[in-house]
Amino acid sequence: MAFFAGYNCRMNENNDSITAFAGHRLVASGELATVLSRVKETLDRGETEQVLLFEDASGRQVDFDFHGSLSEVLAQAMPRETRHGPGRPRLGVVNREVSLLPRHWEWLERQPQSASATLRRLVDQARQNETAAERGRAAIDAVARIMTSLAGNLPNYEEATRFLYRRDPQRFAELIASWPADVRAYLTRLLQTP
Repeated sequence: MAFFAGYNCRMNENNDSITAFAGHRLVASGELATVLSRVKETLDRGETEQVLLFEDASGRQVDFDFHGSLSEVLAQAMPRETRHGPGRPRLGVVNREVSLLPRHWEWLERQPQSASATLRRLVDQARQNETAAERGRAAIDAVARIMTSLAGNLPNYEEATRFLYRRDPQRFAELIASWPADVRAYLTRLLQTP
């Protein structure tokens, strides 16, 4: 296992990738529609374990309404192309408020593109220039979020979390060795380098 190599841990580069667990058993991992279909089938068969879904890139838990038919579940979960004013909803643009000082607004007004386009460009440049250490820290934070939900009650959870943040792959692997296989495999996949 190549954990934490050069502090260049990565999460799945596909931000749309999610993973679902029923208890400690992997239900599905991949694109949203595929995972939701598998979860819906699992729930319709009478699954008694709690089903948790995670965004692979952030480690955040996500919730969906599984009442109704599969087509209704997918229709509610998939992004809608509604237009509520200016912007580009088809590109996934989300309107939110940004607070800046007057000197920032003055600078933005002097740019050849709109303020929104300039801010998007600056954010993209900053994301591309993230250091390996910053990306590694984000990946570890995501794994820690997932561990809290999936493994918070498992043996050695607290100590494993400490060694996760210490970036000690050998000790981390030893501490999670007794955990359910699907949980171990998922955490390992998220922490492996490209």
